[in-house]
Formats: sequence, structure tokens, C-alpha cells
Amino acid sequence: MLENSDPKTLKYVGKAVRREEAIEKITGAATYVSDMVLPGMLYAQVKKSPHARARIKKIDVSKAQALPGVRAVLTGEELNYKLGLYIVDKDILAKKEVRHYGEAVAAVAADTLEIAKKAVDLIDVEYEVLEPILNHMDAIKEGAPLIHPDLGNYDYFKPAFSPQAGTNIATWNKMRKGDVEKGFEESEWIIEREYTNPSVQHVPMETHVAIVQWGKNDDITIWSSAQSPFTVRNLFCYAFKLPLNKVRVLVPHVGGGFGGKAGIHIEPLTAVLSKKAGGRPVKFQATREEEFSLLPCRSALTYRIKTGVAKDGRILAQKMTMYWDAGAYADYAVNVTRASCYSANGPYDIPNAWVDAYTVYTNKPYGTAYRGFGHVEFHWGLERHMELVARAIGMDPLEFRRKNALRPGSTTLSGEVIQEHTGNVLKCMDAVAKAINYGTLTEAEKEQERKTGRKIGKGIAALHKAPAMPSFTATSAVIKMNSDGTVNVNVGLMEIGQGSTTAFQQIVAERLGFPLEKVKVTVEKDTDRDPYDWQTVASKGLILSGNACILAAEDL
Repeated sequence: MLENSDPKTLKYVGKAVRREEAIEKITGAATYVSDMVLPGMLYAQVKKSPHARARIKKIDVSKAQALPGVRAVLTGEELNYKLGLYIVDKDILAKKEVRHYGEAVAAVAADTLEIAKKAVDLIDVEYEVLEPILNHMDAIKEGAPLIHPDLGNYDYFKPAFSPQAGTNIATWNKMRKGDVEKGFEESEWIIEREYTNPSVQHVPMETHVAIVQWGKNDDITIWSSAQSPFTVRNLFCYAFKLPLNKVRVLVPHVGGGFGGKAGIHIEPLTAVLSKKAGGRPVKFQATREEEFSLLPCRSALTYRIKTGVAKDGRILAQKMTMYWDAGAYADYAVNVTRASCYSANGPYDIPNAWVDAYTVYTNKPYGTAYRGFGHVEFHWGLERHMELVARAIGMDPLEFRRKNALRPGSTTLSGEVIQEHTGNVLKCMDAVAKAINYGTLTEAEKEQERKTGRKIGKGIAALHKAPAMPSFTATSAVIKMNSDGTVNVNVGLMEIGQGSTTAFQQIVAERLGFPLEKVKVTVEKDTDRDPYDWQTVASKGLILSGNACILAAEDL
């Protein structure tokens, strides 16, 4: 196994090599779904709501249907499929009510993109405009209008989530450790603050795009810009009640994901248009504006922290309440809430802790996974709070963090005992402090201050991540030896810019003792051909899929 090898003896692993897929990308030879045109392909467009909240009173599609070149027109009333990753709360097209600006209420497929756009303009929608809830703190107030009155009737993943019927709370997660009230009673200082993080968009270079062909006998082929092909297949089959072998998902190169392409979004809509158009392939590519309105974003967060500290600077108690803005639909937002709840203490040993984490519906585009899966947002608040508390009690911020850091033998908020091999926060802090000359300025830095008139400050923040992955997060690799001594490697993990394709090439070449150029890792993914991978998320790629490559190479 490579982990037992002396790094100095390795030929490829840990060395700088050329990115395997770089030449294709910089020369424009790499194929993206955005580039693809299939024979007989139609182009899709959607009619979007101009209101954040409104009842749909009437949709007239007759003019669009009469336009030459239009092959399919759909409204939500024709569809009986529901979508949802953890809470099944979303229609493919809005039916009786729109819940955010930009939500799709109708869709068309036509011979050209220009005809599709014209057809959408011809669709007339009559709305009864309602007062929207645009702030998650307003949505939890008593008497607030319910964004999902039927929340109590939705299917959901019961072991991990708890929709609160009759409210706008999509889920409520909580953690309890020790006796918080007693901890506050014994504290010398009690400091309480509120922090906020805004919603932001992923802005991938390639917007969401899919081509779907609904073939004979319900055999369906999906070409998608998704970062997790097997997740697309699984969620699609769940929504349409199809066996997995009926749906094939193909993903070529992907122009960025960042969490926004981890789930399923435009593929079901594109599929039902293909079905209505007699099985012709249909392509739908979101515009940049639609990325901000039709498609998901990172959830906003309001975070309240109350901390009790002893005379010597030890944190005795901490109470934390998080309100995550899900937007109109739960999607990944509820699992972001769960992950943040488990890790709410950060990398600190707090004996008495109380955490409530809520996912709150609002009339905004829905929240989803985003790089860091919620940990960046709540750690930003937590680390600002740690800084504030340290200064309030007259203690150096780094020393305050060191005094309260988790260390081998400490117990986390979720009950795990820290082991030496799982990481040492103190060593990390000390290494960073040494690297930046914490607490002092070098002569060069002082000179820079004099020249620019700008002050230089130094600080250290700490973070740990537990992304709430399920117990089954399998991945796999298949290595095939060819008759000429070359090797093909198929891995289910998606290359979305992180360099995994090259890393797997290095690992396999190292383990087999082959020249690097004899090992080819396939970039394009095909769920009918490639081995299973749970998802390309959670910083798990090299750890899990890399080890799968090692084991496959050893079997070879």
C-alpha cells in the first residue's frame, strides 16, 4: 500500500506532472454538453414567474402551441411527478402557486432556440399576487404565511430530518451535551452575539445544461453537466418510479460544479418535454440570469451564539441557534443544516453545549450544497465570536483558541473521541503561528507599512468539517490491462477541476510500476459503463476513490 511508502522513493505520487486533461481543455478539444448537438434535437425554454409568491389562476398556452416549429408545450397541471432529495416538496413545473421569482410555470420544446423563446413569450399566465416572505427571520414569526401548507403530507427521509408541519421550518436538528445552564452559572463572563451570512451563487463557468431523450420502452438517456452522475440517475428514477437500468446518464467534461450541480435540477423537466415530443432529444441550457433565479444558490444564515467563559479563559458553556434560509424548497439545504448542527462547536472542547439548527422556507430561489457544505458560513460566525470573546476577557486570541482546542482524548459535540491520527488542532495552530510570525512584524513587513501607509494585521482562525455523509458512500475503480501493456482506468468520481484524473493516473502508475503515459483515466462518465460512485462531494474524492485505485491495482 502506498501509505506505507517513503515519499522519497515514489516516482509519480507527490510529484508535479502535467494535468492529464489539460491539453484538451486549453485547445478547445474537450467536449461539454453545452457543445453537443444530436440529430433531431429540440431546444427547450421555460416561462418564469415574475413574482416571488403568487397563485396561478390560469395559463393559456394556445398561442405557443400554434406557433410553427413548436413540438411540445407543458404546464404543471399535466405532470404528477414530485422532486426532492430529502424532502419531496417540489413540482417539476409550479402548479397552483409559485414560491419564488423565476420559478418555471410552463415549458416548450421547439426546432430552434429562437422559436422556443418566441413560444414562451406567447404563453399568457394570470396570477393572484401574494405578499412574499423574503427573510427567513420573518418566516419563523407567529402568524407568518405558510409557504408549504402541505408540509406535513410530504414524503421525507425520516431518520435524519423532521419537517415541522404548520410552520415554515423544513427541518429542526438539535444537539445537547452536558448541562448548559449550570455552565453559564459557573461562568465569569457571558457574551452573546448574532452573525449573518448572505446567500451567494455558485457561478460555474458552464451553466446547468442537459440533453434528454425519452426512448422506447421508457429507456432514457441523459447527457448532463452534473457533478454526480449516479445521484442524477438515482433521483431521476425515484421521481419517475423507474428501475435504475432504464436510465443512462452520461457526463463529459464539466465546466465547474462547486456543489450547485451535485443534485438533480433541470433533467426531469427536459425529460418530460422529450417524452411529449415523441422521444426526440431535447436540450435545455440555463442562461446566466436563470442560474440566479431558476436554479439553486448557497443558503443565507443567521447565527446566534452565547458563550460562558471561566476566569482562566476556558469555555464552560455555549448555546448556538442557527437559522438557515432554504428558499422555496428543501433540496440540500436541510442536510447543510444537519451538518452544521453536528459541528457547531467547531474545533473546540466545550463541555456544555446546546445547539438548535433550523432550515426555514422563504420565497426565494432554493438553497443547495455549496463548497464547504455550510461549514464556512457558521465557522465564519464562530471564529469572529472567538476573536471577540478573547479580546473582551483580555486574552490573546490565539492563546484563547489553544486553551479551548480539541486535542487527543477530547470528546466532540457529537460524542466522538479525538484520536491522534485524526488530526491535531494545536499542532496546526502552532505551525501557522510560526509560519506567519504571529504577534510580530518582520522588518520587511514594517518597511511595507512605512511605504504604503497601510497597517498589517495577523490572525489565526480554525475550522473542522464533518459533512454529514450517509453510512453508504461507496466508490469503486476498474482497471483494465490491454494486450500492449497499456492500462485503462474507469472511476465513477467526476473530474470537475480538482485534478482527480491526474491523481488517479499517478496512483495507478506508481502502484503498477508503469510509465505514466501508459495509464489512461477516462474523464467522461457513463453510468452504464463506469463503476458506482456515491457523489463527487465532501472532499472525499482522493481519499476514497484514490484508495479504490490502489486496491484495484493490487488486484491486477
